[in-house]
Amino acid sequence: MSGAAERYNASLILDHNLAAGRGGKFAIRTVDGEEITYAELAARAARVGHLLKELGVQPEQRVLLVLDDTPAFPASFLGAMRMGAVPVPVNPLDKLEHFSHYLRDSEAKVAIADVSLMPTIVEARGSGSAVLLVANGQTEGAMPLEGAMAELPGELDPANTHRDDPAFWLYSSGSTGLPKGVVHLHHDIAYTCDTYAQEILQISEGDVTFSTTKLFHAYGLGNNLSFPYSVGATTVLASGRNTPPRALEIAEKFKPTLFFSVPALFRAMLDQPPVDLSSVRMCVSAAEPLHPAVEERWEERYGVPIVDGIGSTEMLHIYCSNRFGDVRRGTSGKPVRGYELRVAEDTGELFVRGDSCAAGYWRQHEKTKRCMVGEWFATGDRYRVDEDGYYVYEGRMDDMLKIGGLWVSPADMETALMQHPAVSEAVVIGVEVEEMSRIKAVVICAEGEGRNDALADSLRAWCKERLRRYEYPHLVEFVDELPRTVTGKVQRFKLREAAK
Repeated sequence: MSGAAERYNASLILDHNLAAGRGGKFAIRTVDGEEITYAELAARAARVGHLLKELGVQPEQRVLLVLDDTPAFPASFLGAMRMGAVPVPVNPLDKLEHFSHYLRDSEAKVAIADVSLMPTIVEARGSGSAVLLVANGQTEGAMPLEGAMAELPGELDPANTHRDDPAFWLYSSGSTGLPKGVVHLHHDIAYTCDTYAQEILQISEGDVTFSTTKLFHAYGLGNNLSFPYSVGATTVLASGRNTPPRALEIAEKFKPTLFFSVPALFRAMLDQPPVDLSSVRMCVSAAEPLHPAVEERWEERYGVPIVDGIGSTEMLHIYCSNRFGDVRRGTSGKPVRGYELRVAEDTGELFVRGDSCAAGYWRQHEKTKRCMVGEWFATGDRYRVDEDGYYVYEGRMDDMLKIGGLWVSPADMETALMQHPAVSEAVVIGVEVEEMSRIKAVVICAEGEGRNDALADSLRAWCKERLRRYEYPHLVEFVDELPRTVTGKVQRFKLREAAK
């Protein structure tokens, strides 16, 4: 967004389409049969903005979004920014404890949630004062979003925000503690559209996008909102879980030209019967490393490569990527135009700089100073650069895992496992099984406990009840002892090596 005006509001991404005469074009098609034009979406966003004003929301105050991928998400996200508020989308599959944290930490004045999630949000709010709006239905204790905005004006001038004002937050999990609010600015979205979307995707008005990764995630937000809207393309939104057969069914039916997913799902889709993906001109993968064998098998089956890259919540989207026609399997490619990368000689940690970097972590001053070092962001990923300039992933600096594109904290899982009466000690590591990233728990049982499949199933159920639904060990190994240093620290690297 070089040379852009200082006064800028990210919701103007819709106005450009209206000015270009695309008001009657479909911006959104849903798997439930709903079709929303750019003019209709702009009107819905304006109505959400008016409603938030009526509810007393002031510029820069936060609006929590707990929404699946339905038209309510882009209308709420863009409508909040349009009136100067700061939308905060979070994972609708998260747990009660985190929803309470999001409300407290963001001091959200309003929370907009899907009808199925509203009882949990009511409980999470407790005695708090956030006004609750329910989307896609009605329930007690919340104002219906669609009904409340129905009679409000369909036009709203964008707030006179500065390009460097806070625009939206995304929450990012760490190896310890509660998720951190990542503060992005109004110009960040436009920067990723001008760089990654233009150079790597070469996205245009004629494209149709479909992302199995949801809109609350930085990767999904670009794939299925900012990138298509930036050029007047059409996006396919699918609420509910994107299982491998469902993802392929949607792709075959709605014929996207750009198909975004994550390595684990690409791998699992290869176990399904082939479908017609002849509409797809490019598949894109991110969020965790893509196994070369998966890319090879996918291209053999569907005749289109998977273009793999690396991004982060803090940088908003992908900053290092392979290119269509220049895919080096087993690498994350080369820097995207507009981004610079360097690898620390002593540690191998990857640093990146580019103008989509977040302003900081909300109320996390020390964390911000450690991770955002001048113009550079410390990614926490270890990389090396091969002789041809391609970046090769070599692991994390901490013990965090990426499974299915979502962060998983081994520490949280270990804490939960060791609360089980049959467990004396547990260590959680990431392993690769049949070209997919999986979670493995290495467990020492309490004295007298049987080590069998029934206990393994019990431990999985135990984790699912106490953590997010995807935070459980796919594999459980029972051992008599763990490898340790002379000071007693568990040598996780030995467990990972033994699992290879």
